[in-house]
Parts: sequence; structure tokens; C-alpha cells
Amino acid sequence: MAQTTLGLILGNRDFFPDRLIAEGRTAVLTALEKQNIRPVVLSEEETKLGGVETYADAKRCAELFRRHRDSIDGILVSLPNFGDERGVADTLKLAELNVPVLVQAFPDSLHKLDLARRRDAYCGKISVCNNLRQAGIRYSLTEKHVVDPGSEHFQADLDQFVRVCRIVRGLKRARLGAVGARPNAFNTVRYSEKLLESHGISVSTIDLSEVFGRAGRLAPDDPRVLSKLAQIHEYASTQGVPAEPLAQMARFGAVLEDWMETHELDATAIQCWTSIQENFGICPCTIMSMMSEALLPSACEVDVTGLLTMYAFQLASETPSALVDWNNNYGDSAEKCVLFHCGNWAKS
Repeated sequence: MAQTTLGLILGNRDFFPDRLIAEGRTAVLTALEKQNIRPVVLSEEETKLGGVETYADAKRCAELFRRHRDSIDGILVSLPNFGDERGVADTLKLAELNVPVLVQAFPDSLHKLDLARRRDAYCGKISVCNNLRQAGIRYSLTEKHVVDPGSEHFQADLDQFVRVCRIVRGLKRARLGAVGARPNAFNTVRYSEKLLESHGISVSTIDLSEVFGRAGRLAPDDPRVLSKLAQIHEYASTQGVPAEPLAQMARFGAVLEDWMETHELDATAIQCWTSIQENFGICPCTIMSMMSEALLPSACEVDVTGLLTMYAFQLASETPSALVDWNNNYGDSAEKCVLFHCGNWAKS
């Protein structure tokens, strides 16, 4: 997965000590570095201490963000002191990035509430969030009202937010493949391509007859077939499996791989029952599991919306994901289940 990039807005309000901005900037940048997050932030020379307070500051910060539009995954709003609510909102409105936003406020210390150290950042956070809501800008919050960037709590907040950013970025441009028609008995997997497209998610389709035809024209010694066959033997135990079904499976996998590469697809939903068994003589579960293991998730029965969920899980966890059918009736235990079928489990 690519390194996450966050735009950083350091809110400042002139009434409060400037030193808190300088210290806060260092603390937040250190926290981002711990998770290998690349920051896009104003320099201390571009505005006072790199903070955002005035409309002029907001314009400079927004211009910086626009220059990095293609790489910014989300925005972190950090308030070392009360902050300027309009400065934050103006920055986000002018930048027009439409990415996730996380708002964090520094905690005050009970023994440092004098004019030199008082932050009042939580009150500022309420004001910032109120302005964002008025502007129709969605945002996330840290688990605690105020949190120190150097704490484990903030690292957990960052980890959660980065996962959200990966999901949003990935789904905005997701390219899914639908292989075959929905089985007549599976009304539950119906969906609208137009609704998905309205959210930036495209679906490419191919009929099973095309897959079978292309696979049937592949010679047994075709390099793509031999390569896929070797992958199958390496991936799963094939002891006792006849050679011809394995070759058919390799042909199916080779055709599917070529089609996905041609259309640059991120994931596939396949009509795996019953046409492939009846008309091509194989079960595609192993091929689908291999794809999921390679972070190219594959769902059964042309379940495109289920596939979208799998892809979102994968983006969040950076590990293979799967949808499964299962029966949770394991005696009287609520913590165990009996897994019956369907669920192209990856090895991970």
C-alpha cells in the first residue's frame, strides 16, 4: 500500500500564546512520523509559526493543499490552542479536496492554566466543528475530547483515521469486475451499476461464455496456462486431483487474469455456481482464493456489493478479506461457529 499523506492545519488564535503552536507543531509532526504518515503543512515562514489564523493564512494553506491534491488522503485539524474556527473552515472550503477530516485538540494541564500556557482547545474544537457542520463539511473526532499527540490514544486515533482515508480513496476510484450473470436464485445480490457509478465505482462485465470460449482456445502448453498451473500446485494440495480439471482451472485463471489486467480491475465477483461446474467442469474456489490472497478480492455469485465490502475491509486492514456463509450453532457457545461453505479464504 502507498504511504498515507495528510494535510495538516494548525489552528491558532492570537489571544493565546504563540509558543503553543510551535510546540504543538513539533508534537503532531512527531506523531505522524511514528506511523510513516507524510504531512503537507505550511512552513513556519509562510504564516506565523505555520499556523492558520487569518483568511490570508487560509488561502495560503488551501493553495498548498490544492498543489498536493492528487496525493492528500485526508486532513488533520490540530488545535494546540483555541484556534480560529473560521480559518479552519475557510481552508477546507477553499481547498475543495473532499477527503476525510479529523479534528484533534490538545489537553490543558491543571498546573499550567496561566496566561503563558492556557490552551482552551476543547472550546475551540467545539467552535471549529460547529463551523464545519454549517459549511456541510464532514469530519471525524478523536475518541477523547482532548488528546495529547504523544499519547497512545492519539496513535490509535491516527491509525483508525488512516484506515478511513484508505477506504475513501480506494472506493472513490474502485474498478470492479462482474463475471457471469447473477444466479436466478440469488435475489440478495441484486444491485445498481448506476448508483455505484455515481460514487465513482465502475463495473466491467464479461459473460461466462466468453470466459469459457477463450479458455477453450488455450493450448495445454500455453505459457500462461503452465504458469497458472504451477501457481495452483504451489498454493494448495492437489494430491488425488485429476490432471484435466487442474488444467481447466489453470485456463480459467489465466483468462480471468488477462481480463483483469486489461481493464485494470481491483476485484471480481464471479458466478461460481452452478454454471462453471456444469459447463466447464471445475469449481473456481481455489482461483478465487488465490486472487484474494494477492489482494485482488473475489466474491461468489456476482455479489458486487458484497465484493465492495470485501474491498473496503482489505483497504482498511491491508490484508486479504473474505465473505463467508457460516452457521453459528456450535452447541451453546456464543463464541464459536461451524463454517460450512462458500468463502474463498485466503491463506492469510
